[in-house]
Amino acid sequence: MMKRGQPYLGAFLLKDENADSDVITDINSVHKVGVFAQITSVFPAPGGEGKDGAEKEESLTAVLYPHRRIRMTELITPSHGGVPAAKVQPVVEEGQEAKIEEEEARPIDASSVISTPMQTSFLKDYAISIVKVENMYAQPYNKSNQTIRAIVAELVSVFKEIAGLNPLFRDQITNFTISQTSTNIFDEPDKLADFAAAVSTGEVGELQDVLESLDIEDRLQKALLVLKKELMNAQLQSKISRDVESKIQKRQREYFLMEQLKGIKKELGMESDGKDKLIEKFKERAEQLKMPEVVRKVFDEELNKLQHLEPAASEANVTRNYLDWLTQIPWGVHSIENYSIAHATKVLEEDHYGLQDVKSRILEFLAVGKLRGTVEGKIICFVGPPGVGKTSIGKSIARALNRQFFRFSVGGLTDVAEIKGHRRTYVGALPSKIIQALKRVGTENPLVLIDEVDKIGRGHNGDPASALLEMLDPEQNTAFLDHYMDVPVDLSRVLFVCTANVLDTIPAPLLDRMEVLEVSGYVADEKSVIADKYLAPQAREASGLKDVDVTLEPAAIDSLIKYYCRESGVRNLKKHIDKACSIYRKAALKIVQDLGEDALPEEEATKEEIKDEHAAAVDEQQPNPTASVPQHEHHKAIVTTQDRKPLKVPDTVHIRIGVDNLKDYVGPPIYHKDRLYVKAPPAGVSTGLGYLGNGSGSVMPIEATSMPGKGGLQLTGKLGEVIRESAQIGLSWVKSHAFDLGLTKEPSEQWLNDRDVHLHMPEGGIGKEGPSAGTAILSAFVSLFTNTKINPDIAMTGEISLVGQVLPVGGLKEKILAAHRAGIKTILAPAANRADIEENVPKSVKTGIRFVYVEDVRQVLQEVFKGEPVTEKWKETLAYEEPATSEEEVIAEPSREQAAAVQN
Repeated sequence: MMKRGQPYLGAFLLKDENADSDVITDINSVHKVGVFAQITSVFPAPGGEGKDGAEKEESLTAVLYPHRRIRMTELITPSHGGVPAAKVQPVVEEGQEAKIEEEEARPIDASSVISTPMQTSFLKDYAISIVKVENMYAQPYNKSNQTIRAIVAELVSVFKEIAGLNPLFRDQITNFTISQTSTNIFDEPDKLADFAAAVSTGEVGELQDVLESLDIEDRLQKALLVLKKELMNAQLQSKISRDVESKIQKRQREYFLMEQLKGIKKELGMESDGKDKLIEKFKERAEQLKMPEVVRKVFDEELNKLQHLEPAASEANVTRNYLDWLTQIPWGVHSIENYSIAHATKVLEEDHYGLQDVKSRILEFLAVGKLRGTVEGKIICFVGPPGVGKTSIGKSIARALNRQFFRFSVGGLTDVAEIKGHRRTYVGALPSKIIQALKRVGTENPLVLIDEVDKIGRGHNGDPASALLEMLDPEQNTAFLDHYMDVPVDLSRVLFVCTANVLDTIPAPLLDRMEVLEVSGYVADEKSVIADKYLAPQAREASGLKDVDVTLEPAAIDSLIKYYCRESGVRNLKKHIDKACSIYRKAALKIVQDLGEDALPEEEATKEEIKDEHAAAVDEQQPNPTASVPQHEHHKAIVTTQDRKPLKVPDTVHIRIGVDNLKDYVGPPIYHKDRLYVKAPPAGVSTGLGYLGNGSGSVMPIEATSMPGKGGLQLTGKLGEVIRESAQIGLSWVKSHAFDLGLTKEPSEQWLNDRDVHLHMPEGGIGKEGPSAGTAILSAFVSLFTNTKINPDIAMTGEISLVGQVLPVGGLKEKILAAHRAGIKTILAPAANRADIEENVPKSVKTGIRFVYVEDVRQVLQEVFKGEPVTEKWKETLAYEEPATSEEEVIAEPSREQAAAVQN
């Protein structure tokens, strides 16, 4: 068309915005009112390649200039004899999608196109659509119409407002003004309405309504509506722009003012850059942490507060300390855990000898953690006598799990602030121990060992045990609230391990949440190996004799265990080996004295220290500062930072520590003999087994005698309340069964009203407490009143009831160990303790001992007095049918301890 000099066509708007039809097949698919437009320029665009690799069709971008409105009257299809329907190219004019329809260049009606085929015959070669159209003219109007003039004035006013908001409109208005033939805008209101609709970005339907309006007043109304919407859009855009700009300006203004304030303060000397560096340090710390949202909010508030506080203000120091703690808690930082059972087994075997039951429980605990992926929600509590390694087991678990380790003791703790922290209002306030632990270890999943949990106190500052419950309880510690931090801290990933000597003093709610593992102690064989593998090498190194030939013989270690260190733990044994370090310390003194100063000169040791370039001379402190001493008489003392080097002991030194010279190093034995009676004692003496407070067992003889009196009972030997009650129960049982025992001739005969009974347990300086001596006390009473001796090789433990039942007791391992040392051959134990003895007591301890399990005191008397004449009389009166337990005999060669005990 442009080559032929006829660059004109008709443009109509599709009714369906989503339609993608190149050829119009239905006249109703487009709006019938369009424009007759001139093609002013065409820009070709390369097609490129499609998805399937084929070249896209070439496209054009055409710029159209509309001249007048036209109406479509008829679509010419092949059935009408016209040109077949063909492809049409869509173009965009003023932002609107349009359908280009071919139009005859000259302004003639559509019928002429058919009647003069020569002018349009070339169109048959192109895929286009042809329609018949008619021109549309605006309806006449009165220029003096006040409504029209008012709408025009309003349009002009709106144009001014939009021009003030949007510079693009200003340029278009200028171009429109220049193109007008009339100088008065009121003379051409129709063009003003068209221009208003053209420059606005209103909806397509509204713009089509303006195009179809032939009534000038109606067209102006619709154009004003579209332009008003454009104004509102421009105002909203301007408001958004102003808001963003004001925010940016406010921040820039604050920044400039703060920088000016810093400069002014720096010039006046009021403030240095220290606070800025501190704030930057806190920000850097916080960026490396994974703070929860609530903590991050508190951090931002406190940091903002610190920025506006004077450094000299007391509040600034409090805020700075709080931010320091807040950024040193390892939020989200944790160590990578190792749940390898093989690794844990290796660590436990390296650090501890024996304790197989405890190790098995720990490995089971780790296996559950391996399957679950976590050990959260568990509180392990190791219970046992002192010195058995409870704390070191906790360290081994931390090493096996690859967790950081932290220990603190709550023994005697009375201030709840140690558990919950101090409030920040107090001077010198600090967070709780657990917050300090998290800061120290630097991870949120450490192993925290709480020592001596059974000795926690209760003072006027609250109940620490209850606060400890909140810290340990896995249902509560996910949001532990420390008074100082005042933000919830998640402690659920912390593995808590507690240690205690006894369970009785642990609060019941706290104990209910713990998984108790009993660490009962070590037998003599285990102590011997521990001393040889662990304690002796440590003591040698601590004494400076690591490379010296000092030999502590096994027999000497056995003597230490037997006559000096009988408790269940190995701490006292370590002390004696430290005294065995005293052994080694005395050996070191003997070496120095024997070799003399010539072999170990002091000058050689201090030579390197004197050469230290940092050594300095200072005035030696006078004993009496007020004494008048001339300055020139002051002595000069040399101080240095150089470490003293150890001296080498000559290889000719050899020391052997055996049983014969052991007393020279550690003094006389503490325990001279294992039992008081080696030969048969007189009637009224029995042998009991007790559990001492230091975690060791003891063979305790019980002596009873009678004298003329009024039937009273006297108890001596520093006995506790439970043993006193056992003595009263035993005597009452003997009185009630006096006829059955053959002590009276008639059941109704009164007996023992004219005699007093005295019960004594030797070694009165040692307190005796606990329910374990009932059977031994009753046997002593029966032995006294029947004048029948008891075999000293028989020992017994067990509590009794008033009707004669034997009740179970604790501490069996320690008691049997003491009996093993003393050479006891028969032990009477409660039948309820049979499983405990068979499973938890090592076979080496039970070697050579016969165990008799009893349920009733009649069985005790039948066994204790077996073979005596009195037992024949008791077969009818004290018969006990079908004992629930049987005897178990362990036959073996006597051990070294037994042989020594028999020899003693």
